[in-house]
Parts: sequence; structure tokens; C-alpha cells
Amino acid sequence: MMRQKLRRVDDPLWKSILEQTFADFLRFMFPEAELLFDLNKPFEYLDKEFETLFPPEKSNKGKRFVDKLVKVYMKGGGEQFIFCHIEVQSNKGNNDLEKRMFEYYYKITDRYQVPVCAIAILTDENIHYKPKLYEQSFLGTTLRYEFNYYKILSQNEEDLRSNPNPFAVVVLTAFLAIINNNVTDEELKDIKHDLYDQMMKRDMEKTTRQGIYDFLAYYVSFEDKEIFIKFEQEIDTKLGRSTTMGTREYLLDKAKREGQEQERGLAAVRIKKLEALAEAEREKAEMEKFESATKMLNSGFDIAMICDILSLTPEQVEKLK
Repeated sequence: MMRQKLRRVDDPLWKSILEQTFADFLRFMFPEAELLFDLNKPFEYLDKEFETLFPPEKSNKGKRFVDKLVKVYMKGGGEQFIFCHIEVQSNKGNNDLEKRMFEYYYKITDRYQVPVCAIAILTDENIHYKPKLYEQSFLGTTLRYEFNYYKILSQNEEDLRSNPNPFAVVVLTAFLAIINNNVTDEELKDIKHDLYDQMMKRDMEKTTRQGIYDFLAYYVSFEDKEIFIKFEQEIDTKLGRSTTMGTREYLLDKAKREGQEQERGLAAVRIKKLEALAEAEREKAEMEKFESATKMLNSGFDIAMICDILSLTPEQVEKLK
């Protein structure tokens, strides 16, 4: 089946992944991040405060932007901090990004009286669209506002693959989604496996790894939901080769075969212990499934999509609210 257009779930996934990888994001964007930022202090995400400054427009249908306002502490300045504003834009909109970025800047600085570092991450498919400047001039009065922009489509794929920073996998996921916008489900599955392998090559915390896995798994959806299930089963198989759970399942099978030869004795005891371990693993997997459902609910996924992806009933998901 050939898809006409890759379906990307931009908003909730970008919001979530930026929070789960924000320290790596800063290191990715600023090579001198360790010298600039106090990464030992927690980040503060001010999404609700941002929405009070910029309430969503009811008539803004079809325009989808992701805004993250984050308090970041600096080194060498006590309680000194800045606000990093990040805008993820997946289409050109009305060519008003420059103006909106300036409006964000002056309202944030007026409200908080702190420096603002603004970054626009551009995930659109127009290679020539590179907004970075807002300028006004009237009768000798000139205003010029420049901001950082990061164009996903302009990046070099090999550079991203060789970059050990975990956030490089996030960018690579978005990059491959843009350049592979006409692929079959099977081809898309191969791309996701490639991204998974890229993730596993990098050293990162468990929560970061889970966040990046969710991003690469859900950023572009399959036309056939069965292919997604097949993909996750194949990932489980990969994990099974190197995880404790795979070892336990192997030992359980081996013990059962021994039990056929010895109906009583040590083999039977081993079977019971290993069955208990396997049951514990199944319960853990079920708990992780509900944890994933809760996280997806909080990130804005609708209940029907969560049920399709995680094989849950609407009643089970409703109870998680």
C-alpha cells in the first residue's frame, strides 16, 4: 500500500520529547552548553503561563505550532536564568512566523523581565523557507529582531547518524519523515527499525530512551495498524536476545523439557520458580502498557488511537483519566 502523505502527530510528541530530552537538546543546539547552563538544576516548563500570554485562537484551524517556554538556569549568576522559547512549525502557515516570534519575545520579556533565547525548529518540507528576521522601519525608527532557527530538512543525514547526542535521533526521525513522504508501510517499518538501532547505539538514561522510542514509533503512523503491532513484536524480539526476560523464557522452556523427563525433583521446582518470574514479567509489561497509555493521554492522544496502539479497551483508558 502506497501512502499519499505521511501522517505525523507533531504537537503532543514534540511537546513530550522536548521535556524528556531538554538537557540533550541544549547540548545539541549549543556546543558550549555545559559552560553556559547549570544543567544540574531542574528545568521549569511554563506552558500554562505561555498560554495566558498567547491564548489559542479559535479561528486558527489548520495551523499547528508547538510552543515550549522553559526556565533555564545559567552558570555563574546565582538565580540568574533565561527563558528558552522553542517553536516547532510543520508548515509555512501564513508566512507570519517572524512576526509571531517577535510578539512572543516582547511579551515574554515584558512579563518576566529576563533575557529570552528564541529557537524556531522548522519541520516543514520547503527547503527555501528559512525565516530568521523580523524588521520594521518608519520615518527613521527601525526595529530589527533576529532569532535562532533550525531547519530539519537542511541537515546532513550522515552528521546526524554520527552525532552521539540522543537528540540527534529525534532530529533524524523528523528528517527521514520529510524525505521519505511516499513509502509503503513495510518501508516505513524498516525506517523505524533503523531509527531504533540508532537510538540503541547511544548512551542515555532509561526515561530518555523510552521517550525517544515513543517519538520514533509514533511520529509517523502506519496506514495498517497491524504493521505497527508487527513492528513492536519485532522490537520485542530484538530486546529478547539481550534482556533478562529473554533468558528467563529460554530457561523456562528448557526446564519444562527437563520436566518431561523427570516428573519430580529439581526440574519441577525450577519450573515453578521460573513460571513465577515469567508471570512477574507479564505483570510488569501490563503495568508499563498502562503507564504508556497515561503518558499518551497527558500528551493529547485521543482514546481511540491509544486503544488501537496499545490494544486496550476504551473503558480501561477512561479509568486512567
